[in-house]
Amino acid sequence: MNKTKIERLKAQGWEIGNTSDFLSLSREEMAFIDLKIALSKRLKELRLSQNISQESLAKKIKSSQSRIAKMEACDNSVSIDLILKTIFSLGGTNKDIMETIQSLSN
Repeated sequence: MNKTKIERLKAQGWEIGNTSDFLSLSREEMAFIDLKIALSKRLKELRLSQNISQESLAKKIKSSQSRIAKMEACDNSVSIDLILKTIFSLGGTNKDIMETIQSLSN
């Protein structure tokens, strides 16, 4: 959001914050959410780079297409464990995971 818009909103009595402020999340909760989002994005990148459909990936891991969609959308019903297992099923490595985690600090 640009500075002019922020100033205009503040002048009208609005408070400007972020997701953490709005949901009253702790630093740890925000870090967990950021990690899960990054892993979900990496999963989708790997799948697309291999031209694999959600349906084909679901069959590979004995799941459903809708479950793959939920993983890629970072649905709260999907565990990080399942996302990691699926990344590894696509040939992802520990190095891929570490690079994803390191990207969060940039």
